[in-house]
Amino acid sequence: MALKKFKPVTAGTRWRIGNAYAELTTDTPEKSLIESVSKTGGRNAQGRRTMRMIGGGHKKKYRIIDFKRNKKNIEATVLTVEYDPNRTCFISLVEYADGEKRYIIAPQGIQVGQKIVSGDDVAPEVGNSLQMKNIPLGTNVHNIEMQPGQGGKLVRSAGSSAQLTNKEEKYAILKMPSGELRKLLINCYATVGVVSNSDHNLQSKGKAGRNRWLGIRPRVRGVAMNPVDHPMGGGEGRASGGHPRSRTGKYAKGEKTRTKGKASDKLIIQRRDGKKLAK
Repeated sequence: MALKKFKPVTAGTRWRIGNAYAELTTDTPEKSLIESVSKTGGRNAQGRRTMRMIGGGHKKKYRIIDFKRNKKNIEATVLTVEYDPNRTCFISLVEYADGEKRYIIAPQGIQVGQKIVSGDDVAPEVGNSLQMKNIPLGTNVHNIEMQPGQGGKLVRSAGSSAQLTNKEEKYAILKMPSGELRKLLINCYATVGVVSNSDHNLQSKGKAGRNRWLGIRPRVRGVAMNPVDHPMGGGEGRASGGHPRSRTGKYAKGEKTRTKGKASDKLIIQRRDGKKLAK
């Protein structure tokens, strides 16, 4: 991926570092695989605002992505690499030998014309999807299932990948992008490779207006409010506001949010902070 530094011809381009989109091959999505998506503006079913800082933004269509990769042992040809406004990574349009078209998450280095396939006995090559019991140790994978046949749930954002570190009788042990070591059932499917658009986190929007295009409204800090509006508000001058907490008084730092005794605790070998979970 290539980044593009803009000349400071305006205030908004002075600090902007954008994506050159060199990998993309088309800007027209497949009509049969898009559907309308409506905005909430942060409102619930009663029309009451339940989430702040949401509203506006550019219209967009949802691209239907094949996370399951359940068309087994049928070769598919990569037709395009495309931008998707609903996610940070790029997507690829593939056409199967029987003529069906589907969108998949594009791995790093995928090329138009490349052949990919999903199945139990396929080669562990970039873009192919297979059970983790058939993937060699040390391989980087993405779009990982948590339950067989469920479809990929883990490791789908730009530039991310998990590493297959070990295999047991029933479980595969993965090192997640967060650093967590965890077990997943060995017959779950995963796609080989690293997710595309790896430099996404190096981009700089350059101006507040670009956030508005994404549907993000301005955020007001709690310490800038009055005491009636926020627990951290008020005080003489620039008061620190005390211990960081939410508008409802819940502590924002240091408090563990994971449910105690959660069933999947036994599958986590090492947390992302390096500590081992008590069994």
